[in-house]
Amino acid sequence: MPPVISPLDEHGGVDAPALAGLVEHILGGGGAGLFVLGGCGEGSWLTAEQRSGVVRAAVAAAGSRAPVLAGVMLPATGPAAEAARRAAGDGAAAIVAGSPYYFQVDAAAQRRHIEALLDATDLPVLLYNIPPSTHHVLTPETVAALAADPRVLGIKDSAGDLDAFSGFVAVKERRPDFRVLQGSERVMADSLLRGGDGLVPGLGNVAPALFVALIDAVRRGDEATARRLQAQIDDLGTLHAEGHWLPALKSACARIGYGNGRPAPPLEALDAAGAERVAAIVSRAAVLR
Repeated sequence: MPPVISPLDEHGGVDAPALAGLVEHILGGGGAGLFVLGGCGEGSWLTAEQRSGVVRAAVAAAGSRAPVLAGVMLPATGPAAEAARRAAGDGAAAIVAGSPYYFQVDAAAQRRHIEALLDATDLPVLLYNIPPSTHHVLTPETVAALAADPRVLGIKDSAGDLDAFSGFVAVKERRPDFRVLQGSERVMADSLLRGGDGLVPGLGNVAPALFVALIDAVRRGDEATARRLQAQIDDLGTLHAEGHWLPALKSACARIGYGNGRPAPPLEALDAAGAERVAAIVSRAAVLR
C-alpha cells in the first residue's frame, strides 16, 4: 500500500489525470490500497483544498478496487480532526494519524490525540510512527493501549527500529487482526521475516510489483529470493540521495509518466542533471513503461 505522491500542476493544483494514471500503475502492480497525504504525499504541506483534491481524485480513480486511506498528519488535534472530517466527506475509507508534534507531548497526549480523531468521524484509524518527521515515538506500549479499540486497524512504522517493530508485531498476540506494516524501505525484508503483515513503501509509487514480489517470497518461505529483492530495493533507493529525497521521488514518478516532478513549496524540482541521474537509476530497476 504505497504512500502515494501528490502530483501538482504548474499552478499548484492537484493534477488529477496524473494521479489517476499513478493509481492504475500501483493497482496494476499489485497494490492492495492507497495511502494518500502521507510524507510522500506532502499532506502536512498542502492546503486543505489541495488535500481534498487529492483524496477525491484518488477515490475516483480507485473506484471499488482498493481503499483510500488519508493522512491527517497535522501537528495538533484540532487541525487533524478537521482534516479527518474533511477526508471522510471526500470518500476516504480510513485515516492515518500519528503523534502530535512541534510541542513536546507524552504518551498520554498521544493517546488523547488518537482517541479524539476516532471521535471526530466514523472512520477507522491506521497509526503512523514516523519519528524522523514528528520527533516523537509511538512506543509499543502506547500502540498496544490504543489497539484495545477495534477501530485502530494497525500501524505503519517508519522508524527503522526492528526491535520496536517486533514490539508492534507482539500486539497481534492480543489483537490477531491488528496489522503491522513497514514503511522503512531498508528493512522491509527483515520486517516481513519478523512477522510484519505488509509494506508501505514510497518507492512503491515507482515499482509496486517489486514490493509485491518481496511479500510473496516471504510468504513462500523463500528467504534467498527475499534477500535478492531487498538488494534491488536498496539499489532503487539510491535515487533518494539525489538532492532532497522528495523531489527525487517525484522525479522518478515523472520519469515513468506520472506528474511533472514538482514538489510543494518551498522545495523545488530537481535540476536537469539530477533528473537524469534519477532516470538512470529508475531505468536500471526496469520499471519504465
